[in-house]
Amino acid sequence: MFDLRLILNTFAILCCLFALWKGGRAERMGALAVLANVVIGQTGHLVAPALNDQIRLVNDGLTALLLLGVTVRYGALWMGGVMLFYAAQFAMHSFYIVTERKPDFLRALINNVDYLGIVSCLIIGTIVAWRRRVVNRRKSASLSSTAP
Repeated sequence: MFDLRLILNTFAILCCLFALWKGGRAERMGALAVLANVVIGQTGHLVAPALNDQIRLVNDGLTALLLLGVTVRYGALWMGGVMLFYAAQFAMHSFYIVTERKPDFLRALINNVDYLGIVSCLIIGTIVAWRRRVVNRRKSASLSSTAP
């Protein structure tokens, strides 16, 4: 009927494009990391399906490290939420690999909800940064118009 993976990835890509368009530096860096995560995840799924679990684990781990750098550099509050979601994602992948459990509905549910949380944090951060810029621009315009 519909491909949930395609829908989630399309949504993530659109959110990243929104962050690249309207976000600040932190949001743009986060969007690039999430876009790279999507591309690597889909490439790994297509190129090496037998290693999909390991590729996803490494991909999410590297993305989390990149986003940790963005968090430390810019101190954006929304990034704290992203880091918590990536910690849950990494723990889920690790659990399934260590226990050699086959992918099931619970894994898909956790993975999809977690990924929507990550993308939602990116959207919220972008909206906050965008709004902050608009408010600062209005303040600057009002201060310059009232100057003698």
